[in-house]
Amino acid sequence: MAEYKAGNQNWDITRADDGKVYVANNSGLLAYDALVWKFYQLPNKTIVRSVLAVDEVVYTGSYEEFGYWKSDEYGVLNYYSLSETVQELISSNEEIWEIVKFKDKIIFRSFSNIYIYDFKQVTQLKSNSVIISCSVVDGQLYVSTLNHGVFLLKENTLVPFYFDKTLLDTKIISISNYKGKLLLMTSLKGSFFLADNKLRPTNFKINKDIKLHQLNDFSVLSNGDMVFGTIKDGVFLSDENGDLKFHISKENGLLNNTVLAQSVDATDNLWLGLDNGIAHIELSSSNYLFNDVSGKLGAVYDIVEFKGTIYIGTNTGLFWLDKFDKLQFVEGSQGQVWDLKIIDDDLFCGHNEGTFLVERKDEINFISRYTGGYTIRKVPERADTYIQGTYSGLVKFEKFDGKWDVKHLGKTTIPSKSLVFENANTAWIAHATKGIYRVTFDENYDSLTTVTDYRDKGIHSDYNVRLYNIKNDICFKTNEGWQKYEPIIDSITSYDLLNDKLGKGSYIISGVSTDLFALKDKSGYIKFKSFSNTEDRLFLNDKFLKNRYIIGYENMSTINDSVYALNLDNGFMIVNNTTANATTLNKPTIETVTIDGLPINLSGIDKTGISFDFSESIAIELSSSKSSNHFFEYNIPETDSLWYKVEGNTIEFSTLLDGTYTFAFRTNDNSGKVSPITSVKIDVLPPWYRDTIGFIVYILLATLIVVVFYTMHNRKIAKEQRLIKIKYQKEQEELLRAQTLENEKQLVQLKNESLQNEIKLKSKQLANNAMALVKKNETLQDIKNELQVNKDGFSNYYSYKKLVKKLDNSIVLKDEWEVFENNFSQVHDEFFEILKAKHAILTPKDLKICAYIKMNLSSKEIAPLMNISVRGVETHRYRLKKKLDLENDISLVDYLLNIKNKTL
Repeated sequence: MAEYKAGNQNWDITRADDGKVYVANNSGLLAYDALVWKFYQLPNKTIVRSVLAVDEVVYTGSYEEFGYWKSDEYGVLNYYSLSETVQELISSNEEIWEIVKFKDKIIFRSFSNIYIYDFKQVTQLKSNSVIISCSVVDGQLYVSTLNHGVFLLKENTLVPFYFDKTLLDTKIISISNYKGKLLLMTSLKGSFFLADNKLRPTNFKINKDIKLHQLNDFSVLSNGDMVFGTIKDGVFLSDENGDLKFHISKENGLLNNTVLAQSVDATDNLWLGLDNGIAHIELSSSNYLFNDVSGKLGAVYDIVEFKGTIYIGTNTGLFWLDKFDKLQFVEGSQGQVWDLKIIDDDLFCGHNEGTFLVERKDEINFISRYTGGYTIRKVPERADTYIQGTYSGLVKFEKFDGKWDVKHLGKTTIPSKSLVFENANTAWIAHATKGIYRVTFDENYDSLTTVTDYRDKGIHSDYNVRLYNIKNDICFKTNEGWQKYEPIIDSITSYDLLNDKLGKGSYIISGVSTDLFALKDKSGYIKFKSFSNTEDRLFLNDKFLKNRYIIGYENMSTINDSVYALNLDNGFMIVNNTTANATTLNKPTIETVTIDGLPINLSGIDKTGISFDFSESIAIELSSSKSSNHFFEYNIPETDSLWYKVEGNTIEFSTLLDGTYTFAFRTNDNSGKVSPITSVKIDVLPPWYRDTIGFIVYILLATLIVVVFYTMHNRKIAKEQRLIKIKYQKEQEELLRAQTLENEKQLVQLKNESLQNEIKLKSKQLANNAMALVKKNETLQDIKNELQVNKDGFSNYYSYKKLVKKLDNSIVLKDEWEVFENNFSQVHDEFFEILKAKHAILTPKDLKICAYIKMNLSSKEIAPLMNISVRGVETHRYRLKKKLDLENDISLVDYLLNIKNKTL
């Protein structure tokens, strides 16, 4: 009830072809997809008494109401009333207790009427007696009444079929075919065969139980086994001959003993509607759980079958099961039982108080007072000698003349939780928290000759180390993975073979055999493996087991060659390893898709996909109703290749960028198995301003801007034309008057042009003179350089010096500069005056270089004019910029070229 969150009582139950389970609940209709429960209420919010799933439609019967539920194109389950078409015929307080499919009709049964729905209209059939049940057998519909016997439905008419006084005031629960005869199951009178119009009781042994506990529902399995749901004591399962096979009640795990309804699906799964809760039983499985609801059993640590009796060692003591599978306590065994072992036809019980032999079911005798019998192992190559790990170290058990001799081997006193032999004289022991030790025995196994601590020889961890001898290799399972002992280097190394084959997080919980062993994974499932076969034999992946393991002490005990027992808290599971691993995972089905909370039409999404705005969120609800113990995963290949687990059955995306995606969904059960993939294409639309409508808007806006601009431009042109016309008219009026002035202006203009041409000519001549001077100075400088290079060729040094001096005087002549300055001033009037006025600190040399810069000469051209190097010119320019107090971002050239525009 806490899981499905509805009313206590569940009146009817059915499983649809798609795997979903529907339950008629006290509060409404329940739907279960093997992962999530959903609750639906009728429009009048009344109780639902009956339910039947046919194809994709779910029919329900209620208080003065019946109809059907069907998913619409949005995946939403909606209710459609049928009773409203015959509302005037429905009796007051009438309730629909049963729904059956008969040929091409749906039959709704109350205690007083039958309503026939032929998918066109509803027809009512009245009865003179209380109608108890309807049963379809071999194409016939049998209607059983309380006092008038059994009727057949013929052409929408009830025709008498059989009556016998034996059946007066008898509730016939069901009628079925049994080996060519009709089998009538009654509530309190047992079962009857009806053949050749004669009624006779069956000889089923189960009759005693169903009479005593009041049969309420009946089903037949595909193999002929029969299931009896009772009011007082749960469910009984018998073979086809009526001999009891199992009894499931509150005492061994059922939530409630009152079975209100039951349904067997196509895979022989039994679903029970209880007076308080819902139950699911896998009848096809050869594995079954023993649950102790009394709390007496406690945590189970070991199980063994000895002389036909199942013994169970727990933290509260030793128990055994009688022929009715009832727990019986072995007196005197109070306390923790660690280990049960059959040795030489004796049952050893390793106990917190020591070790005792189980002589009979009610008698135990201590043979060792060394406390804490963890585990006991046979010494290799030696008969009747065993070593036991206890709280205080190792103890030897040896049998002489039918009696067991016990001796403590001394030396180590550490608790020896695990023990495994390397060879006849060497063994390994593990402490729960202090690592592992290697011990050797003397010749007679009377004492330990060495105890070597291997905690510092490569073991990953000192905690929870498990020891195994696998194919003569000493193997260790730690929290970090598998390791093994390498005798050549006397060290412990990683065991890659087992890490790859078994997994770092898996460990063996049964006796190690190359043929078969049980392996528990960190995720909680158990599988049987073999070193000689890569295929996994059997999976146990039940979510109800995960919270019941005895962590650190998981144990799969061998009952016989093919039957094992898994220890659990307050119970155990009997496992048959010959059972085929028939677990299948079905691909997910998309149930609903909502965009911002609003459902969308699911028809055609496989082809067209789903489109929505980038600002919206999408929620996709999945189901895989025929899978079990599963969860869902999703992957978006466009983003990455990882698979992500879905919590529950719904996944929501709210931050997707615009673009096209492929959502892939699959079913997983943690055991490495996955289902085929269900894919759906998702198209996240871009925002309007990046979509077609945005581009249309942009085009319209651009067109509007062009039109507006064109219109305004035309208006401006028209306005200008009007102004020009007015101006032209005024000018015409003043034309004669201004003609004289215009002539004078032309004369002035011609004079100015003449002056400008003269300035240009002088500027050109100045530039030519300057360039000629540059060329002359360059030539003289080259001659001087050649003389300096070849000065050694002069016979008279004083002649050389005299010649060089003449060249120097020719390179820089004061008269030439005065001529240049005079010409320059004529072209650039007031340049020097303005420059001297603004910058009085300038030297004649500064003024000279300013003039050259004003003429737009480069440093290379200025250097020969001033008879200095190019580097010297650059240095002088830098100093000149400082004297002119110019900022770094102001060019010296720009400043001097535009100095005429500066004011004093």
